[in-house]
Amino acid sequence: MKGYLPTGVITAIVTPFKSDSSIDFKAFEKLIEFQIKNKADGIVVTGSTGEGATLSIKEKIALYVTAVEIANKRIPIIAGTGSNDTKATIELSMLAKDAGVDALLLVAPYYNKPTQVALFNHFMAINEMVDIPQIIYNVPSRTGVNIASPIQALIARKCKNVVATKEASGDLMQIMEIIDTAPKNFIVLSGDDALTLPMISLGAKGVISVFSNFAPKQLKTIVDYAMANDYEKARQAHYKYLKMMDLCFIESNPAPVKSIMDQMGMIEEHLRLPLIPISPENAEILKAELKKLKFI
Repeated sequence: MKGYLPTGVITAIVTPFKSDSSIDFKAFEKLIEFQIKNKADGIVVTGSTGEGATLSIKEKIALYVTAVEIANKRIPIIAGTGSNDTKATIELSMLAKDAGVDALLLVAPYYNKPTQVALFNHFMAINEMVDIPQIIYNVPSRTGVNIASPIQALIARKCKNVVATKEASGDLMQIMEIIDTAPKNFIVLSGDDALTLPMISLGAKGVISVFSNFAPKQLKTIVDYAMANDYEKARQAHYKYLKMMDLCFIESNPAPVKSIMDQMGMIEEHLRLPLIPISPENAEILKAELKKLKFI
């Protein structure tokens, strides 16, 4: 199947809200233009960082349509359409495809705790019904279930539309097993900013990132050096920004990155319950590191 292959720095973009919790589409447009200007390689809309769990289907479709229109083929748009309901995931994925997105990001079904065989059946069902490039999203810390390396490799072999995985398990042994056993054209992406450099050294092809919401150029420097096998320069940049990457998770994502972006004047710091803005103490910690790195 011909289509988009996700590589490089892909930003899991935040969803900006107004004070009344409605979506701030003007700010959303500015964020997309910022990613394009700073040479990001793709944008994920309504992922975990985009607070997809608290967006209605109508809102998600509006964001997909808006992102596709603004991007105007200048940057690939990936829709986070995964849920814990296979039927609902298929329906939303079809709508996202109709909206013109380039690919889908499919989180492992959360809460249900499906078996490994059930996980395979879930991804196969989506693959058979929606003919568009698809990315597995394995994030056990949020879903309560890990998609083990043998099942990811099997999905890669059997599901023609599944072209990549976003691996956020943090398990380097599992990640190496996927790279080693999946088809050679199957792309592994880091799901953790801080693990991007070591994962590329093992064979990953990029990252789906939180940090790049406000620092796409900086993260792209690390990725580009690593992909060119210039690991000395990649390491220098990696360690320069490592603390900031870690601080993006000082509280539940995306609260810290929204605080950062508010401090940088990019958006207003509004989240939807059950998430709330970070504590004043943690905001000061972020501010100090932002000043140190000259972001503000």
